[in-house]
Amino acid sequence: MSDEPVELVRRWERSGGHWRVLSDDGARLTLSLVTCDGGEEMSRVTSDDEELRSYVGGRSASDD
Repeated sequence: MSDEPVELVRRWERSGGHWRVLSDDGARLTLSLVTCDGGEEMSRVTSDDEELRSYVGGRSASDD
């Protein structure tokens, strides 16, 4: 199983979860991984990975 941040987020989405950007300081991005109803935070991903930044793009949440 990959530990790459973008793969973690993609797996989360494939399982029905959503994410929200909590912070982005231009260098590090922090996402909240929330349940399918968007209610409960289950985990966070914090990374400076450019592939994750590219995947998120300018969105503030997975449903944007």
